[in-house]
Amino acid sequence: MWTVVYMAQNKDMAEKLKSILEESGILVRINPISRNKEKADDYFEVSVPEAEVEEAHGIIIEKGF
Repeated sequence: MWTVVYMAQNKDMAEKLKSILEESGILVRINPISRNKEKADDYFEVSVPEAEVEEAHGIIIEKGF
């Protein structure tokens, strides 16, 4: 099951966080939160598998997101 660990304010921020988490070996999925999919100024959910939530939260805090 996928769990949302962060709500990014734009696509660039979501992609940056995705890259950081993937470098640590965590699977990441990004989903836009609107009807206009892939619009750069929408909010995006950053989700990881349930088993990796704690590790992802640690990385998010460490990187200052």
